[in-house]
Amino acid sequence: MLLTRVRRRFSHDDWFRYTTLAPAIVLLLLLTVYPVINLLLMSVSTIEFSHGEQHWTFVGLANLQRLLSDWLFATTLRNTLIFVAVSVVLELVLGFALAVIVSGVPRAKGLIRTLMILPILVPPVAIGSMWKLMYNFDFGIFNQMLAVFGCEPVGWLSDTRFALGSVIAVDIWHWTPFIFLILFAGVEGLPREVMEAARVDGASIWQTVRNVVIPLMTPALTIAFLFRSIFAFKVFDEIFLLTSGGPGTSTEVVSLHLFKVFFEQNDLGYGALLSIVIILAIAAFLVTARGLAWRVS
Repeated sequence: MLLTRVRRRFSHDDWFRYTTLAPAIVLLLLLTVYPVINLLLMSVSTIEFSHGEQHWTFVGLANLQRLLSDWLFATTLRNTLIFVAVSVVLELVLGFALAVIVSGVPRAKGLIRTLMILPILVPPVAIGSMWKLMYNFDFGIFNQMLAVFGCEPVGWLSDTRFALGSVIAVDIWHWTPFIFLILFAGVEGLPREVMEAARVDGASIWQTVRNVVIPLMTPALTIAFLFRSIFAFKVFDEIFLLTSGGPGTSTEVVSLHLFKVFFEQNDLGYGALLSIVIILAIAAFLVTARGLAWRVS
């Protein structure tokens, strides 16, 4: 009787659809659920290696207690939040301004767009090497420019006052084109009749942007903000190549701290707990930001 009801409920097309999706679903579960469960088990354990074998020891909430008293994690979290807030806001402002400006260019939009996205195509290793040379204390171009004006050279990457800001500047140069691409597509898709109506009514450029363009661009701005915030929160390569978290801990972020815990200290249990905390923090941010964006829109 039950089998008959199931057969009636699912047609031949339904069975074919679910059958073809089953391998992908199983693969997704193997690549997501199993690693997450393994990560949870690691977070309540200490793992040691001896004679090529793993030795797991259950420690309960000991790793969590260690996290609550870890001043270095609090420092890296603060650095990460500063990095995300400053870089994402400036990239959104610059990306939006560039998108509006390029959209108003009558010719060669394709060429300009191609030139704009070049920083995204540069490998991170090349970016780190290039900017490290430009920031060099002795012969870097920035200190040479300061010398022209009679100013003393600055330790862009070796001075705690400037190191984090210098890394943020590199990130802005690297990722503003990403924001530009998303917002440029949004600006190009705006209804021209609305823009023309605002212009006919005598609205200035700033009034048009503030009262027409920005409200219509809210979905694109939200997408750009969410994606860029996630990427910025996970920043690793730029900081690792430029400063390795120094001087001191002035540029150490949570991803770099997690890397050091896992691969330099070989503290897999505590590293697993840090990974879970980072995942939960990003998830909480996404839910909160998406709810706020939904209310605004």
